[in-house]
Amino acid sequence: MKINPYFNFPGKTEEAFNFYKSVFGGDIQAMLRFKDTPQAGPVPENEQNLIMHAAFPVGPVTFMATDALESMGHTVKPGNQITLSVEADSKEEADRIFNGLAAGGKVGMPIADMFWGSYWGQLHDKFGVPWMVNYTPPKN
Repeated sequence: MKINPYFNFPGKTEEAFNFYKSVFGGDIQAMLRFKDTPQAGPVPENEQNLIMHAAFPVGPVTFMATDALESMGHTVKPGNQITLSVEADSKEEADRIFNGLAAGGKVGMPIADMFWGSYWGQLHDKFGVPWMVNYTPPKN
C-alpha cells in the first residue's frame, strides 16, 4: 500500500508541477486536461485546458494534483489544498480501507469503477481529513 499527497490548485497545476520538476528533477508522468476526458461536456470553455489529473514521482511517493474548478463549486482554501491518496493492493483492500475511513465521516464519491480504469472513491473521515482510495488493476 502507498499513500501519496494529492494537491488542489486554483488553476495552477501545470505551473506548480513544472516548478516541482525544476526543484526535484525527473519527469512528469501524467498531465491530463479536462478537455481530453469523457467528463469534458459540463466544463466551461475557459476551464477546458486546465488539468484534471497530474502525476509526478518524487522519491518513493507520487505528487498528484488537479485544478479545482470554480464552475463546479470548488474553492481552494487552507485545509482542502491537500488530500491523502491511498493506493491499495487489491479491490478488496480498497473497499476495506474506504469503508473504514468512511465510518462516521462523509462520502463525497462512492468507491466504484472509473472511466480511467481505476477503482476509486473520495471521502472526508470523521475528523474532516480528505481521502481518496484507489486501486489500479494490473494491465494485461
